[in-house]
Amino acid sequence: MASTADFKVIPEETELERLKRDLAFHPADPARATRLTKDQVESYNRQGFVRPFTAYSPDQILAVRSYFDRLLEKTIASGGNSYSISTAHLKYGGVYDILTNPVIVDHVSDLLGDNVVAWGSHFFCKMPGDGRAVAWHQDASYWPLSPSHAVTVWLAIDDADLDNGCMKFVAGSHHSGHLTYRRSTPEEHNVLDQTVENAESYGTVVVDDLKAGQASIHNDLLLHGSEANLSTRRRCGLTLRYAAAYVTAGMNWNDKGIVVRGTDPTGHWKNPPRPSVE
Repeated sequence: MASTADFKVIPEETELERLKRDLAFHPADPARATRLTKDQVESYNRQGFVRPFTAYSPDQILAVRSYFDRLLEKTIASGGNSYSISTAHLKYGGVYDILTNPVIVDHVSDLLGDNVVAWGSHFFCKMPGDGRAVAWHQDASYWPLSPSHAVTVWLAIDDADLDNGCMKFVAGSHHSGHLTYRRSTPEEHNVLDQTVENAESYGTVVVDDLKAGQASIHNDLLLHGSEANLSTRRRCGLTLRYAAAYVTAGMNWNDKGIVVRGTDPTGHWKNPPRPSVE
């Protein structure tokens, strides 16, 4: 089981369960879209995701990949693993720059509104032959956010396809509300610790294969997961988490939030500065 800043369950589970959260889907307004098309926003409302869009050119993503390689080397040398680089925007200026990339924020803003915060950044790096899957789950199950007006951008650092364990969505499953899950067992080799049974019954499975530099966006209630990487190629993606600024966060998670578009009218989010460490 992975213990990360985006998906902590122990000892915070009881506290999370005590929170009174609004876990209903909040649709985007197609009329206000500027970067996405009206059809893309309408498709997001129906299916729960937008894919793919280009966040970085081939040359730009090469530089991002080299940067990640250095972070990974440093992390492993200090005793971590390929899943350990989490809440990285609070530690590394380079990740802060990716999280605040205007191209990405423009796409997100079309779905979340004029005032947007970015609060999460986590590298999910499946090494060759990694052997661990990410079971079907909803991000909202792990997050102390209310209302659940939030999205994840999945940025492909490496090419991601079925062979090396790319992400898959269950289209339309975000309309089923917050779903019951069970705890995964160690024998399942799940990166996280939750599994939603019979996920395919909630919609159509869509493969989120991406070229390096491309990204997808999915709603926090959308069922998604990925198979183990049994190939000889690495599959690294950077997950970037965003929410409408009026969303409130429990368990001090507002300390992570950066205002990336508009303002935070309530002053709830801490809005920390860019780290000096690259």
